[in-house]
Amino acid sequence: MHNTIKSLISIQKEITNNNSKAEVIAVTKTFTLDKVLPLIEHGHKHFGENKVQEAVKKWHKIKAEKNDLKLHLIGKLQSNKVKYVLPLFDFIHSLDNIKLAEKIHNEQIKKSFKPKLFIQVNLGDENQKNGISPNMLEEFYKECSNRLDLDIIGLMCIPPLGNTDSFFLKLQELNKSLNLKQLSMGMSSDFQAALKHDSTFVRIGSLIFGPRD
Repeated sequence: MHNTIKSLISIQKEITNNNSKAEVIAVTKTFTLDKVLPLIEHGHKHFGENKVQEAVKKWHKIKAEKNDLKLHLIGKLQSNKVKYVLPLFDFIHSLDNIKLAEKIHNEQIKKSFKPKLFIQVNLGDENQKNGISPNMLEEFYKECSNRLDLDIIGLMCIPPLGNTDSFFLKLQELNKSLNLKQLSMGMSSDFQAALKHDSTFVRIGSLIFGPRD
C-alpha cells in the first residue's frame, strides 16, 4: 500500500475516533499528479489547491475523465481568475470581498455552474491574512446569499498561531449564528482541535504527502 494511502487512512481513523464525519481535503499544491494518483485510485474524492494556474494544468484532464472528483480552491482567489475557476473547482473556500462575490455571480450565470462557497473569516483581524472581519460577516453573508444568489455553505478560517482552540470555537459560534452547516477549518498541525468544534472539512497536506520542497 502506498504511503500516502496509509497516511490518509490513519487520519480518517483519527477523525472517526473523534466522533466526526469530517471530509479530508488532500491538499496537493506543489505536488505533481503522479504523487496524487494513488489516492485517486484508492477512491479518495476531495482534493485542494492553492493556485489557480497550477490547478488548471494539473487537474483539467483528469477531472474531465473522473467527474466524481471534487476540487477545492483553498487559496486566495483574485477576481480576474474567476473565469478559470468555474467549473473546474466545485468548492471555493476563500470568498472574502464583494467584488469577488459579484464576479462569481456573473460567471456562474455564464457557465451555468454554481460552486459551493465558504466565506473566509479573519478571526484575528490580522493585516497579513485575507478574510472578512467578523463584525462585517452577517451583512456580507446576506448580500452574497440574497442579492447575488451565491451558494454559501459555511465559513473558513486560518487561525493565528497559538491558541487555535479559541478561534475554532469562535468560528463555530459564527457558523451557528448564520445557520450554516459546513465548516472548513483545521490543517495538518491543528485538525484535531478543529474536529472538537464541528469542522466538516479539514485541509491536510504534509501529513499525507510529506514535506514540500
